[in-house]
Amino acid sequence: MKYDFDEIVDRSENYAAKFQEADLHYGTNNVIPLWIADMDFKTAQPIIDAIHKRADQGIFGYTYRPDEYFEAVRDWQKKRNGYEPDIKKMAFAPGVIPGMRLFINLFSKPGDRIIIQQPVYHPFADVTRNTGRTLVVNKLKCQDGYYTMDYDDFEEKAKQGIKYFILCNPHNPVGRVWTKDELKRVGDICVKYGIEIISDEIHADLMLDGHKHTVMATVSPEIAKITTTCTASSKTFNLAGLQSSTIIFNDETKKNIYVDELKKMDIARNNCFSLVATMAACRYGEEWLEQLLVYLSDNMKFIKEYIDKNIPILKTRIPEATYLCWVDARGLNMTDKELLRFTVNKAGVAFGMGIDFGEGGSGFLRVNAATSRDTLKKAFEKLKNAIDNI
Repeated sequence: MKYDFDEIVDRSENYAAKFQEADLHYGTNNVIPLWIADMDFKTAQPIIDAIHKRADQGIFGYTYRPDEYFEAVRDWQKKRNGYEPDIKKMAFAPGVIPGMRLFINLFSKPGDRIIIQQPVYHPFADVTRNTGRTLVVNKLKCQDGYYTMDYDDFEEKAKQGIKYFILCNPHNPVGRVWTKDELKRVGDICVKYGIEIISDEIHADLMLDGHKHTVMATVSPEIAKITTTCTASSKTFNLAGLQSSTIIFNDETKKNIYVDELKKMDIARNNCFSLVATMAACRYGEEWLEQLLVYLSDNMKFIKEYIDKNIPILKTRIPEATYLCWVDARGLNMTDKELLRFTVNKAGVAFGMGIDFGEGGSGFLRVNAATSRDTLKKAFEKLKNAIDNI
């Protein structure tokens, strides 16, 4: 089936957070919203069909999760990433961050040190601080817009005692696909100093231009023993509103403790739509995904070419993965508050603000490129006109 990613779907009336919550974050809804990380594309037809079939039954009671659910997730991982996790070590989560928060609460104690690599997805810092743990930052190194890990700094901080390392693999927002060698080097430091790894791999399916994802738990047997993997179909297939993720544990006992806690909160079940949608995505969504990746790659090339030709005061690279483009706006010589006001009030575009992603994010913008080419053109034309009139 041929999918039309140029189709513009009006999301302003379907309670989309990117529209309805813009006012909370930017003080206005009168912006082109390129901030929150979901897509403006209709999902794969087999997923829509599965949800329609379930809805047509007209009964939306408590939903049982069969083994087939986790088998579908396992089979998808095996086919796409060469990773075959044990379904006995897999657990449901209503989202990666809620699952991560519960995990940290259960398996660490207040004051424990958790290391993250900023600039990075800001809920990593939030979930650390909000659980009373101590945040430690291993800042990424940047050379001409290309990011690498600072292993020397990581090891120095590891020596001081770290309970968990939250890894973003691939990386949001800088778009790196960490190589096996990179992962092994940082993973070996974790093994050496007794640090456990929580690997957020929610963007793993969004590989651009032939890049390949490496699951952290596949790097070595020693690293597998200390790694818990967080994954979901939500970013891949634009299903975030169904609130379903999978936590893959390295230990069945630990998984059982986690599931028991979910049961105590009565959130251990899928809702009826996330169940069928996830299975349909894993079984029948690949055709849609392959077409999506081509479109996203072309969107990234458009952004890069447009900036280079029309707004050279900005700098960016084509990301290796995700649908998020990291743009260096430091050439505008604005404070972060000035940059926010300028992009919203003068350009009329809501970008993710780099400062929200922690150390190394000041002066940057995160652009959600998972929208129609026409929308991107309008947004960057508005940005260009605003900059031309400074």
